[in-house]
Amino acid sequence: MSRARIPATDLPVAGVGALVFDQQRVLLIRRAHAPFAGEWALPGGRIRPGETLQEAAARELREETGLHVQVLAPVWAFDVIGADHHYVVIDLAAVLLGGELHSGDDAAEARWFTADELNQVTVNTFTRQLLDRYPVFAWPEDMSSQA
Repeated sequence: MSRARIPATDLPVAGVGALVFDQQRVLLIRRAHAPFAGEWALPGGRIRPGETLQEAAARELREETGLHVQVLAPVWAFDVIGADHHYVVIDLAAVLLGGELHSGDDAAEARWFTADELNQVTVNTFTRQLLDRYPVFAWPEDMSSQA
């Protein structure tokens, strides 16, 4: 992968994702835009200036899914480096509080998946790595005690 096109003066862009489980299901969105358009991934996006990781994750999740969460601690981090971009993404665990699920903003679709259903769709490589590390069926039903 060539990194020569990224100007030396450009800094990596910080982003977040939210890992939400509910009733043995994980929440994913189908990305509407590059990178990874059409793939299923955790809801998330760029951190705005002045936002904490938790604030950014809660906002992005609300914009892309209509759901409200309590964001907990980071569980995964990775780089997305392309010819003209470099993102540093931090995924955080989150607890579902409420809201009505719908897709919005950068999400073409938003839905809950069981572990078996994940094998029937194209899941983003980074999301797949995270879910392999933290399988849906291994998480407790009530994550609120982790807050």
